[in-house]
Amino acid sequence: MPRTLIIANRLPVTVRLRDGLPQLVQSAGGLASGMRTVHAEKESLWIGWPDDLSRLSAAQHVALKPKLADRRLVPVALSSKEVEGFYQSFSNGVLWPLFHYQLDRTTLDSPHWETYRAVNKKFAETVATVYEEGDQIWVHDYQLMLVPGMIRKSIPQANIGFFLHIPFPASEVFRTLPWRQDLLEGVLGADLVGFHNFSYARYFSRAVQRILGMESRLNRISLPDREVQVGAFPMGVDAERFEKLATHAKTVTALDRILSGSGGRKIVLGVDRLDYTKGIPRRLLAFERLLERQSELVNKLRLIQVAVPSRGGAEPYRKFRRELEGIVGRINGRFGTPESAPIHYLHRSVTTHELIALYRAADVMLVTALRDGMNLVAKEFVASRIDNDGVLLLSEFAGASEELGEALQINPYDIETVADRINEALSLSTEERKARMRTLRQRVHARSTKRWAEAFLNALKRRSSAQLSKPATLATSKGLVQRLKDISNPVLLLDYDGTLVPIKSVPELARPDSELLRLLKLVATAMEVHIVSGRSRENLSDWLGELPLSLWAEHGASYRESQKATWTKTETPSWLPSVVTLLEEFADYTPGALVEKKGVSVAWHYRAADNEFGERQAEELRRLLVDAVHGEQLDVMQGSKVIEVRPRGVHKGGVVEQVLLQVGDPKRIVAMGDDRTDEEMFAAVPAEGVTIHVGSSPSRATYQVADNLEVRKLLKGLLPTS
Repeated sequence: MPRTLIIANRLPVTVRLRDGLPQLVQSAGGLASGMRTVHAEKESLWIGWPDDLSRLSAAQHVALKPKLADRRLVPVALSSKEVEGFYQSFSNGVLWPLFHYQLDRTTLDSPHWETYRAVNKKFAETVATVYEEGDQIWVHDYQLMLVPGMIRKSIPQANIGFFLHIPFPASEVFRTLPWRQDLLEGVLGADLVGFHNFSYARYFSRAVQRILGMESRLNRISLPDREVQVGAFPMGVDAERFEKLATHAKTVTALDRILSGSGGRKIVLGVDRLDYTKGIPRRLLAFERLLERQSELVNKLRLIQVAVPSRGGAEPYRKFRRELEGIVGRINGRFGTPESAPIHYLHRSVTTHELIALYRAADVMLVTALRDGMNLVAKEFVASRIDNDGVLLLSEFAGASEELGEALQINPYDIETVADRINEALSLSTEERKARMRTLRQRVHARSTKRWAEAFLNALKRRSSAQLSKPATLATSKGLVQRLKDISNPVLLLDYDGTLVPIKSVPELARPDSELLRLLKLVATAMEVHIVSGRSRENLSDWLGELPLSLWAEHGASYRESQKATWTKTETPSWLPSVVTLLEEFADYTPGALVEKKGVSVAWHYRAADNEFGERQAEELRRLLVDAVHGEQLDVMQGSKVIEVRPRGVHKGGVVEQVLLQVGDPKRIVAMGDDRTDEEMFAAVPAEGVTIHVGSSPSRATYQVADNLEVRKLLKGLLPTS
């Protein structure tokens, strides 16, 4: 049975010694909690770092091995030096702060890149040792961004998913990383790349466009040999579990204790890992500002702040803790009394029952993340509110804000407004509180952890099926050459750009090389060849005019028989000058764009433009063109980094129809192309003919080859042997 291989930085357990024997204790944390159900219910292996085991004796190591195996856990051993370089210094010293927009905390000259790469390689190699055909591989989070690409190289057929649990930054921020290309290429080793929301997915696609220059449309990124799907999969919580635990006796006891200790004061609650991304200092300052402005609340309001220890060994976190405790002490010293303090601060973990009791006791839940992938605390709070009461104040910079619209949204950077919103939350009517919470609870229940995992894995499975159902490439379909050789007197219809030569940012640079010219001459001598291109007559005549083949310019608007000097006459359409003017105007305001004037058509190329800006300009230009030429007999076509305007009815499908009239037998037709305009040619070829798509994008063609180099190999294979 196919398995799911879960690859994460850490295993979901921590090793503890009891009476000299190793014991496995469940780890805390969002990823461990979220994936625990998946691991328990599915046939799976979990691959990760088991924590520092250097303290274990040889006998204890032996005793630990079967305990890990029983739980289907595969350890990746790391030295203390590797942990320091890979985890502490690079993952948490570079990627974590940058992805959370904490640029002043980001070490862009980090010397630990090679350690990060080496540890990622160690994870990928471990995967290779346990992989079995049919396994689904699910790689998690920022610590392992190179792993998908490394697995792809060692196991090309693998079905790989990658999920980022933290935000992906805007491309302008991500581009500051010296290792940006390596990280993107690593992630693109996956078949499916998932994020918590569409904003992060969009940022990732834009970074791929701008940095790697790859084509990205909607939720697809086109690679030379395949497509990568990019999507949003909002992570949830086990709402039913929280709801059940909310009525547990231990929870109720803890709840009574909290309410009794509050002395009737309203409770504002914060629960976070001790991390600078959670906005805890600004939360405290907003609370202080509220007490300053409304002194009557001093003895009526209590802030309980749980700050779970995090990365305590790192000096930035020790410094942050001292800063935080200083703020707490100052506010309590300012507003506290011998009987009570306005802030009750806990720098420790709390039990599950204590946590849910706090959620139930709170009048207001305050989530002030400066930047957060999702923030499951917000969802846990909602799931625990079995009374349908309480108010969630949620940072608009937390991923959960896109889902939990009924929460009161706050800008955590604006202390004054946060203070206002706390007061507003405390003043909401019972009716409004309950209405908001009921809707939030419905949504949290509908989007559970289990549903999140199933959605991702089902999408990954579908992606695998789609990849497998694609036409075979030349490398895996050795029968393609033989299939073509079996055709009696084949007639080849060949696109030019992207099929015979690589796409160039400047069209004039796509001149045929001497090797291609020799190959085309040999092929055209052996069989009938038609070059069917969007190129102008001048280009085709200049570049290919001496070869014994037929030329079709501007998608079939003009035709020249093999080695004849004259082209079919065409009249310049009346609409052409005004269209050229509009295209030139857009080219002027799109650096890198250019206009290619032809006989009866015109093209606006933006291959050399900034990828993101070029796509936006192309979208706007296409809209304006459709409006401007309304009623004219013309078509506006979008190809690969080009918009072309041409007379209606002129397309490559028409060329196929004309060739068929001369040839008669559809079995002789072989059409090859790479672009959207070539799909018209493929559609016109009868089922008895052969169609071949160049590249990885979806196509109606029967066969698929990787690139123009593979096309040349295919053409060479058709040559008669001496």
